[in-house]
Amino acid sequence: MPRIDCLRSSAVVRTPRVMQLEGLFDLPPDERSGRAWSVDLPLEERDWQIGLIVGPSGCGKTTLARELFPTAIREAFDWPADRALIDGFPEGLGIREITRLLSSVGFSSPPSWLRPFRVLSNGEQFRATIARALAQSPELALIDEFTSVVDRTVAQIGSAAIARTVRRSGRRFVAVSCHFDIVDWLQPDWTYDPATEQFEWRSLQRRPPISLEIVRCVAARWKVFRQHHYLSGDLNRVARCFEARVAGRPAAFTAVLSHPNRSGGFWREHRTVCLPDFQGVGIGHALSEYVASLFQATGKRYLSITSHPGMIQHRLRSSHWVMYRAPSLGRKNTGREPAFNRTAALCRRTAGFRYVGPANFRDALKFGLAVVAPSTISRNDE
Repeated sequence: MPRIDCLRSSAVVRTPRVMQLEGLFDLPPDERSGRAWSVDLPLEERDWQIGLIVGPSGCGKTTLARELFPTAIREAFDWPADRALIDGFPEGLGIREITRLLSSVGFSSPPSWLRPFRVLSNGEQFRATIARALAQSPELALIDEFTSVVDRTVAQIGSAAIARTVRRSGRRFVAVSCHFDIVDWLQPDWTYDPATEQFEWRSLQRRPPISLEIVRCVAARWKVFRQHHYLSGDLNRVARCFEARVAGRPAAFTAVLSHPNRSGGFWREHRTVCLPDFQGVGIGHALSEYVASLFQATGKRYLSITSHPGMIQHRLRSSHWVMYRAPSLGRKNTGREPAFNRTAALCRRTAGFRYVGPANFRDALKFGLAVVAPSTISRNDE
C-alpha cells in the first residue's frame, strides 16, 4: 500500500463569534483550518482478509478510510421504504444467495426478511447492512461506524458472526469503528489507530467464550421468541420449555414434546429459536444439543425434524446427530417413524435427526427429569 499524504482544510469565515472564540482561547487568526495525515500501512506485506481502523471520534478514521479504500466504503444504503428487506439486494442475486448471506452474518429470521428495512431493530439493520455490503462488494467491503448503533453485547456477537462469514467466503472486509471492545471478537488480521498512528499485524486467536445461563421456563416465555421462529409462532401448551440467557438477557428458546407409544415413546424437539441479536455464533445449536442431552438421560429417543438449512447443515457435520430421514417432503405416519399429522410439512423439504450424543445425567436430575441407568441407553442409529 503506497504512502497516503492527506490534507483536509476549510475556510474560516471571520464572524464576530469566531473572533470572540479566538480571543477567548488565544487562537491565532487563520484564514483556513485543517488537519494533515501521513499514513504508510504495509498491507502488501501479508495476505489478509479482515482489517480494523479503530480510534476515538475525530481522529480521522473515516477520512483515511476513504483515501485508502475509495471504492469500497459503504455508509448507508437506499432501502425500499415499503417493500421486503430481500428486495433491497441487487437484482442479479438469487433468493438463495440472499438468504444465505443474511443467515451467514447472524440474521437468520425469515419473518423479519419480509419486513421493510426501516421497521427492523437496530441489531437487524446492522446485520442486514453488512450482508448487503458483502453482496455489492464481493471482493472488498468497508463499513464505517461499525457497531456504533447497537449495544456492546450485540456488537461483540455480531462481530464474531461477520468475521466467520468473511473468512469462510474468502472475501476482504475492513471495519471502521470507535469501539475497541470488538477487537477480540472480530479478530482482524491488522489494526490501525489514527490517534496514536499505531499499526499492528495480529495473529488469529480464539474468540472470547460466551457464557450461557440455561433455565427451565414456563410456556408464556415463548412470547419473547415467537415472532422470530422461521415457521410458526404456535407453541403446544404442554411443551417443556428451556431458555438460554446471555448476560441476563434472553437469547434462545427450546421446547420439547413427549410422544408416548407402545414401544416406550420418544421425545421430539418442538421449537428452537435464537433471537436475531444473538444469531451467528452457535447459541441456538448449543441450547438445542444441551436440551437433547438432558432428555437423552431419560432413556427415550430424542428426535428433531427441521427444514432450516443452517440447522440441517450443522447436524450433518455433528457427531451428536444422525439423520434417519434425508431432506424430503413430509408424509403421513407409516407406523415406523414419527410423523407430523396435523403439522405435516407437505410443501417444504424437511430432514429427520436423532440425537446420539452423550446424556447429561447430572443436569437432567437438576431439571427434575426422570433419568435411567446409563447402561440402558442405546446409541444405535435409527
